[in-house]
Amino acid sequence: MAGSVTGVAVPKHSLSKLQSLNGLFAIYKKEGPTSADVLNSLKETLLKEAGVKDPNPRKRKKQALKMGHGGTLDSAASGVLVVGIGNGTKMLSTMLAGSKKYMAVGELGKATDTLDATGKVVHEKLYDHITREAFEEKLKQFTGDIMQVPPLYSALKKDGKRLSVLLKQGHEVEAKPARPVTVYNLSLQDFTPPLFTLDVECGGGFYIRSLVDDLGKALSSCAHVRKLIRTKQGQFTLDDHTLQEEHWTLQHIVQSMQPCPGSEVTKEDGTKPSPNLGVKRALNAQVKGDKNGKDETGEL
Repeated sequence: MAGSVTGVAVPKHSLSKLQSLNGLFAIYKKEGPTSADVLNSLKETLLKEAGVKDPNPRKRKKQALKMGHGGTLDSAASGVLVVGIGNGTKMLSTMLAGSKKYMAVGELGKATDTLDATGKVVHEKLYDHITREAFEEKLKQFTGDIMQVPPLYSALKKDGKRLSVLLKQGHEVEAKPARPVTVYNLSLQDFTPPLFTLDVECGGGFYIRSLVDDLGKALSSCAHVRKLIRTKQGQFTLDDHTLQEEHWTLQHIVQSMQPCPGSEVTKEDGTKPSPNLGVKRALNAQVKGDKNGKDETGEL
């Protein structure tokens, strides 16, 4: 027999098959929702497809589906979000510590309290003295093993509460001490003042917002992030591996998932899934003229 959810036939064993999956896959996170919100939306979509009535993905006890993500993207950022399902959640620590790539658009001359376009402008400085050559020379100071102070508005916690939440509640928050981070590659892709575009490959714990803020100061000006897209995390790339929201189905996950070592996954026809789904996502690196404050910004 088959159940029915919103008029769509659901195989009898969809839930058990969903719960039997163990591995990693990547989804596309759009700008706006938090990474946790996106994960809960994915859970809810899959559970509904499996025939679960009124699923509550935020319920922590007796969860019908074990799932987690491998690295927070700020609400205003977009791009690759790696998801672990079943025993795949145990592999997410490698995603947190591993290499990541970003495309970031920054704006010179304005600093905000959040270090991105979602915050209030707190400083304005001239930037017409900055040349492309001077900019590229400064990038060398931020490549390799460096020390970085995390932004106040972040997912880091104090007494169990996120710093960003404490700030919004009116509490005074001290900056966390500088910590070692690694930048593998850093290049200037476009320089059209006040805007500039960076390609960044970095290790875990690195904040793009702090990088852009520090760059502005190093150039005797100030800057903030206007747009941020994570283009790669671990082996998962934006162009080749991310599932768009319309492909958040059991079938597409089975096709794109990289199973845990020792796990076997087969498709409905009995064949093994291909490693790449090949879903393409075009990057829009130009944000000129878009001043509505809704640009993709943020960090990991």
